[in-house]
Amino acid sequence: MTARVHVSLLPLLLLVLAVALPAGALRFDLHSGHTKCISDEIKVGAMAVGKYHIVAPDDGTPSLSSSSQQQQQQLPDSHRISLRVTSPYGSSLHYAENVHSGNFAFTATEAGDYLACFWAPDHRPPVIVAFEFDWRSGVSARDWSTVAKKGQVETMELELRKLEDTIKSIHEEMFYLREREEEMQELNRRTNARMAWLSLLSLAICLSVAGLQLWHLKNFFERKKLL
Repeated sequence: MTARVHVSLLPLLLLVLAVALPAGALRFDLHSGHTKCISDEIKVGAMAVGKYHIVAPDDGTPSLSSSSQQQQQQLPDSHRISLRVTSPYGSSLHYAENVHSGNFAFTATEAGDYLACFWAPDHRPPVIVAFEFDWRSGVSARDWSTVAKKGQVETMELELRKLEDTIKSIHEEMFYLREREEEMQELNRRTNARMAWLSLLSLAICLSVAGLQLWHLKNFFERKKLL
């Protein structure tokens, strides 16, 4: 009994760690004239925020910091990127063209994979534009420092609020996964039913063709007076 409980709790513990641990920005290299897309599956009603900025080509340090304006002037003209964020059904949620940095935020109205596509202008000779992208959704998208300042909460209370939101997110995720599983089971049942009818139809066609062949052979042999 104990072993079964540990096995059932393992996915839940992994989900807690995935939600609770902070995620850092990811760095990408984008070739000029090419496009790179990143997707994230987001549920309906979940908030998503994203930040992106070009990394300086000389030492790999971010181009946007406290002295961002001065560092932007040091970037070559070729080091600019464009971004479009779209919903699962193709609606445009954010668009920026030839920028050094930017951010976006939205609340998902559709469930599915949201797509963020970056592209760099075509240059001769080709260049590689490095940028960092931080995309968060759900509990991780919430600004807890702002919550702490507004509510004047203690450290322990803030951690408890984080844990409460994490548990709510896990609870909603479990219901979401259950709904997806029910949808997949229903799809499998419909597919199996259609395959069964298709198999019966194929069998009926084969039997009909075989009967016609026997009837044709019988008439042929009768005409030839072989029967």
